Amino acid sequence: MNIPALHPTAHQRPAPAELLQALQTRFGAQFSSAQVVREQHGRDESAFDIPPPAAVVFAERTQDIADCVALCAQYRYPVIPFGVGSSLEGHLLAVEGGISLDVGRMNAVLAIHPEDLTATVQPGVTRTQLNAALKSHGLFFPIDPGADASIGGMSATRASGTNAVRYGTMRENVLALEVVTATGEVIRTGTRAKKSSAGYDLTRLLVGSEGTLGVMSEITVKLYPLPESVMAATCCFPTLADAVNTTIQIIQLGVPIARCELLDATTVRLVNQHSKLNLPESAMLLMEFHGSPAGVQEQVETVQAIASEFGAADFAWAATPEERTRLWTARHNAYFAGVQSVPGCKAITTDACVPISKLADALLASVDEAVAAGLPYFLVGHVGDGNFHMGYLIDPTKPEERELAEKLNHQLVARALALGGTCTGEHGVGLHKQGFLLEETGMGAVALMRTIKQALDPLGILNPGKIFAHAGLGNTSH
Repeated sequence: MNIPALHPTAHQRPAPAELLQALQTRFGAQFSSAQVVREQHGRDESAFDIPPPAAVVFAERTQDIADCVALCAQYRYPVIPFGVGSSLEGHLLAVEGGISLDVGRMNAVLAIHPEDLTATVQPGVTRTQLNAALKSHGLFFPIDPGADASIGGMSATRASGTNAVRYGTMRENVLALEVVTATGEVIRTGTRAKKSSAGYDLTRLLVGSEGTLGVMSEITVKLYPLPESVMAATCCFPTLADAVNTTIQIIQLGVPIARCELLDATTVRLVNQHSKLNLPESAMLLMEFHGSPAGVQEQVETVQAIASEFGAADFAWAATPEERTRLWTARHNAYFAGVQSVPGCKAITTDACVPISKLADALLASVDEAVAAGLPYFLVGHVGDGNFHMGYLIDPTKPEERELAEKLNHQLVARALALGGTCTGEHGVGLHKQGFLLEETGMGAVALMRTIKQALDPLGILNPGKIFAHAGLGNTSH
């Protein structure tokens, strides 16, 4: 097994002085080569340590994106889209050098069509900003990856999150895009119609492409009516297996649960410490139910009956918005609770996803391996759709700890693939999972992906080194 390098910088090259001057002339105050600004745009939540980009351009409109990309194409120099920097797999790192193209200032909600249940936004709009704008219309956008990520970044990584079991992922919820291509041309894909058979599905091709095929400048998404009734609950179990098997039964019986999140006892303890809660420190499901009052009551009764068969106890209900917000905020902070529990650590994360019938096989064995290895870890899972996250906490100054974490990660992913699953349910490939992508899809499929990349970005300037390693980039496969 090869370990992804902490410093895969062999092909990082400086920006041509002529390009920097041209960007400075075109963008003025929207351009910065200051060290502190570059460093802010040269790190994410991954464990990779990469030097920052050569400069940063702050786009404020579509033409800014087009001009920046066109100038980078002219000088054959990389350009890397940047949202809020919350990615976990090194998506925004300048492994071959590059200009960071920050779209955070493009944060306008351009149009809301309540009658059609759609909205069009700029890429820097965050999910909480969008939902604040939708509230007065009685609508909401359900994709919730935890971090207050931008809609552009969520689209680029095909994100999902806690509500995916009922509402799907970004793949199902993006209808149309405005995109700047590798030549600086502005194109549109899709429409506000809910379906189309017109030509290649370019929207689905670009959603999940991690900034390697184009830079999104507008996104049109599906919306949903705010549910009439919402109920959330926590439920404790004697063992982790009981919690997992309860989840499997809920899904297989077709209960339309909106959220079904799993934490093991170790992670609950970390969440209690971080969020100042007093949740029972045992295996736990956090659930949420949406619908009419009668429908929610029926869902609750069904789930309680299933959970009781597996020894469930301590059902705690959160009916008010304030109680639900406190509960889900604590869940969303589980990653930070884990990282902050070991000062100075880095987290090696994974997000495997398996068919629901194989969830117990995949998850329980992975936890047993982590416990046996003695490496600090945390576990959370969007288990309603078979997706779970392990975070192995390592001292970045100790190569042996990183090697152990990557070994555990590799064993987890190999098991998921053998069970018919995937190496990434929502984080994307980035730098970390390039070897896993090859294992999952095979050489023929990856070669076809490379062909698409070459056709749409022949100069290789759009976020190079992501999804596929540049030839000779270094050790980024497993």
